[in-house]
Amino acid sequence: MTGNNQTFILEFLLLGLPISSEYHLLFYALFLAMYLTTILGNLLIIILVRLDSHLHTPMYFFLSNLSFSDLCFSSVTMPKLLQNMQSKVPSISYVGCLTQLYFFMVFGDMESFLLVVMAYDRYAAICFPLHYISIMSIKFCASLVLLLWLLTTSHALLHTLLMARLSFCEKNVILHFFCDISALLKLSCSDTYINELMIFIMGGLICIIPFVLIVMSYVKIFFSIFTVPSSQDIHKVFSTCGSHLSVVTLFYGAIIGLYLCPSGNNSTIKEIAMAMMYTVVTPMLNPFIYSLRNRDMKRALIRVICSKKISL
Repeated sequence: MTGNNQTFILEFLLLGLPISSEYHLLFYALFLAMYLTTILGNLLIIILVRLDSHLHTPMYFFLSNLSFSDLCFSSVTMPKLLQNMQSKVPSISYVGCLTQLYFFMVFGDMESFLLVVMAYDRYAAICFPLHYISIMSIKFCASLVLLLWLLTTSHALLHTLLMARLSFCEKNVILHFFCDISALLKLSCSDTYINELMIFIMGGLICIIPFVLIVMSYVKIFFSIFTVPSSQDIHKVFSTCGSHLSVVTLFYGAIIGLYLCPSGNNSTIKEIAMAMMYTVVTPMLNPFIYSLRNRDMKRALIRVICSKKISL
């Protein structure tokens, strides 16, 4: 398609995995196994929370939403990655690229917001145990999650519309395994000042502020516990907050290492590796972190299995 002596792009080539041909099949099997593990693990958490009445609490309500977000987050990039690994031409259409960008931002933002909400839930449970039920009411939790979905979809739509106004000429090779917003901006032949300005402004709201709120929540939690030290209370804090802290470390560690470092110091391989951490590895590990370190999840699994056997 031509106009104004420029050739406009109808599709992009995703060349973000520098894997030699001899290891191609091995990495394909690895990524397929990781994706299937992500799907099954997060589905298991959603099903357990839905079926077991003992898990009908604010913490597990947020956890089930996090599992759904993880499942979708991984599904935005992994199926296309697996398809392109089996294709001679690893391409994605222009519309498909913008669609992938939109949903990637929706579920990525949702994960960030849910981690903040889960930190606040732990803060309310530990620091205000007598008022926890009234603070984290069912209506409040449902309204909060609905608000988060509205925020994430609006933020993703803003960046997708700003990206749609740009022109892409001649260069169509994306040195990434998905349509990352920074990789697309590098290919544009239009003025990207507004896009970059909105990324700078909204990036602080979506990534930095949630991370700071999580840190503040845990500072208050540990301060309240260590003010009146008790080995039982300290053990309770680490047992209830350890899983969440592990997930926060994995998710934000990768994002901070990638997006908050100067772009000049980020090689393409490093960008891909860090992106793999928070788009593929973290959603896969979350179910293991929450199930293996959580007695309630183990007991719920046993109860569900036993009830199914009895019904049979």
